[in-house]
Amino acid sequence: MMGKQKSAIASGDGGSAVPLFRYANVRLHPTAIIEEGVQIGPGTSVWDNVHIRHGAQIGEECIIGEKSYVAYDVKIGNRVKINSFVYICNAVTIEDGVMVSAGTVFTNDRFPRATTPDLRKLRPSEPDEETLPTRVCAGATIGAQCTIGNDLSIGRFAMVGMGSLVTKSVPDFHLAIGQPARSVGYVCRCGKVLALVANLELDSEHKLTCAACGLTYSCNRGSISELNPPR
Repeated sequence: MMGKQKSAIASGDGGSAVPLFRYANVRLHPTAIIEEGVQIGPGTSVWDNVHIRHGAQIGEECIIGEKSYVAYDVKIGNRVKINSFVYICNAVTIEDGVMVSAGTVFTNDRFPRATTPDLRKLRPSEPDEETLPTRVCAGATIGAQCTIGNDLSIGRFAMVGMGSLVTKSVPDFHLAIGQPARSVGYVCRCGKVLALVANLELDSEHKLTCAACGLTYSCNRGSISELNPPR
């Protein structure tokens, strides 16, 4: 068992079963564990004591912070920042430009049990009909110490405040906070708050302009769309 684990460690001494030359222009810390079949794009940095399981796909110019775990077959896009101590389980997809802050935990089973009902046999860890997907869409931010549920999505450029418990989908450009998380406002592509829900009449259409970068949005009945998206 120890020999198999050691052979999966990507290190700088040339003795790894996952040779560093497989990854062009990738920075791998000597203590990172990279299993067979992992894809890592150029320009990506994988820091100390990260464990990436077999079949995971990581795009270009990403950062995987120290002591984070990426489960098998997870898909991560380009220019994604994963901070330290992040747990990303199977059935999670993270699109381009997402930030996942330190201590965030993803989940994929709403009613998990360790054993069969008679307590005589461990349940398998492989995905089954109870494994539910989670998608974090392009440009979104997840704050530190969040817990992310499953069978949901976090929308484009949405922002989840630190310490939140996400139990349902967060729409595009929404700011969600709390336990459970709820939408309290709208955020720009640049991350600045455009408006708070409490300050808007929900039955009216509003034009929102970011005071920081000047991008404009239309907000109507809780749905927000870009008026002049950057090209």
